[in-house]
Amino acid sequence: MTTQTLTFAAARSRAHGPTAALWHAVEVHRAPADLDGACELTVCGTLARVSTEEHWPVRGTAVCPACAAAS
Repeated sequence: MTTQTLTFAAARSRAHGPTAALWHAVEVHRAPADLDGACELTVCGTLARVSTEEHWPVRGTAVCPACAAAS
């Protein structure tokens, strides 16, 4: 039997019109080393590109409030 831990990765969404690009949380159910920077579904339901350089929680003001609250 294996034990799986829940990990969050940081992902950056694209800017849409007046909405700025935000950092989001992505639930990762595999080894973090398996992340390749592809788009993933975030905690709040947005598609965003996973960043292999950043770690969740990301410091700053451009963080999705729904992802911050849910993670």
